[in-house]
Amino acid sequence: MRWNKAPAKEAENEILACCGSRSWARGMAARRPLSDESALLNASDETWRNLSEADWAEAFRSHPKIGESSAEQPEPARTAVWSATEQRGVATAAAEIKIALAEANREYERRFGRIFIVCATGKTGPEILEILERRLQNDDRTELYEAAEEQRQIARLRLEKWLKG
Repeated sequence: MRWNKAPAKEAENEILACCGSRSWARGMAARRPLSDESALLNASDETWRNLSEADWAEAFRSHPKIGESSAEQPEPARTAVWSATEQRGVATAAAEIKIALAEANREYERRFGRIFIVCATGKTGPEILEILERRLQNDDRTELYEAAEEQRQIARLRLEKWLKG
C-alpha cells in the first residue's frame, strides 16, 4: 500500500477524508505500516476509541447535516462525494420526510449542541427520521457515545472506499 510509505503529513492528509479528526488521521499515520484491510480497520477502531471528546467533535463537524450538502468545516471533495452517496436515501425521500428531518435536526442541535451523526448508508429517509427521533430521547452522555459509534462506522465504510480508490 503506497500510503504506508508516504511521509507522515501526506499520509495524515490522505486519510483525513475518511474521518475528519486530525488526531485520528495523525494516529493512523503513526501506526503504519498496516499490512492489509483488516489491520487498517482494526487500527481505525482502536485509534477512534482512544480519542478525546474534542477530537470526536472535530470529526462530527466534518459532516454535512442529514439532508444538506455542506459541512460546518470545509470538507475535501472526496468526502463531499461520499456524503452525498451515503445520504442518497434522504435525497430521494418525500418532501414531508425532508421537512420533518430538517425540523428534527434543528431540535437535535438545540438539545445537544452539534449536528446529528448517523451512518446513513443503506438507510431510507423515514428510517433516518425514526433513528433521529429515538435518539432525541437520549441523555447527553448516551447520545455522545451513540454519535461516536456512528462516526466509527462511517470511518470504516469510508476506509473501505478509500482502499478501493
